[in-house]
Amino acid sequence: MKKSVGLRMKIFAHLSWLYATTVIFISLTLVILTYWLLPRPYARKIAAWFVRLSIFFSTEIEGEEDPAAQMYLINHQSDLDIGIMETISKKDLSWVAKKELFDVPFFGLVMSMPEDIPIERQSKTSLLRLLKNSKDRLNKGRVITMFPEGTRSKNEKMLSFKSGAKVVADKYQLKVQPVVLMQTAKYYNIKKFYYKPGKIKVIFMDSFVANKDDENWLSDLRIKMQKVYDDELANNPGHR
Repeated sequence: MKKSVGLRMKIFAHLSWLYATTVIFISLTLVILTYWLLPRPYARKIAAWFVRLSIFFSTEIEGEEDPAAQMYLINHQSDLDIGIMETISKKDLSWVAKKELFDVPFFGLVMSMPEDIPIERQSKTSLLRLLKNSKDRLNKGRVITMFPEGTRSKNEKMLSFKSGAKVVADKYQLKVQPVVLMQTAKYYNIKKFYYKPGKIKVIFMDSFVANKDDENWLSDLRIKMQKVYDDELANNPGHR
């Protein structure tokens, strides 16, 4: 009996994943179709809300978004993470992502049209382009938004933070706000073909101005964000 129930739940999760993934692809098409018709950032935000409402996830927010923040640093577990942030922030976000994603047909167009920022990890000149592009986006009133881990973590431990975030924040003395997303892979995991609707918690931590004289602020921030994550996990059984 238990095996039968478990099998039905697994099949339902896979079907839910297929539905959610289809909705996400429709939303990407929506960005392309509406980008030139709507002022930025509304095309992306409408598409993100379309996903959120269609696949029935909600958010619980702790802390407050800093209206003066110039950079968001966010932990990364799931393809839902961008949509979550786009629906809870009214700001015009400029996402920093690896250049390979910009080269993917269709998906790359969704990123290049809103002027997201590509970065090549092994290129020495890429850092200069990152600084130049970041300055351009900041001058346009946008918020530089990064996953400092560089890729999705596969468990509850955040990966080491890449140096690009510190280079940009130090160069322009940005006001940085860390954001912790709780257990997003528990709801949508593209590699495991798994999705379930639920309430995703978002924690806005205190913002700070980057200090280039502090060589360790980025690595120290990872420790602080991990502690916030671990404490929330320990105190809220619903995340497990």
